Amino acid sequence: MKLNQAQNYMKLQADKKRKDIHLEVGDLALVKLQPYRQSSVALRKNQNLSLRYFGPFELLEKIGKVAYRLLLP
Repeated sequence: MKLNQAQNYMKLQADKKRKDIHLEVGDLALVKLQPYRQSSVALRKNQNLSLRYFGPFELLEKIGKVAYRLLLP
């Protein structure tokens, strides 16, 4: 019983910050890259000052529910 209450409370708190975003072909989107995994884009001496988002890039195709093909340079 207490475990279910805790799970429901955690889900409620997590859902407060979630947004349902629908993108269509032709829209522009920003890409979030993780600096420790993606080393081919704009290396900086201080990783804390590196850019968080790159773009905007055009969406070419919707592949799945949350997967898109982008027009990258």
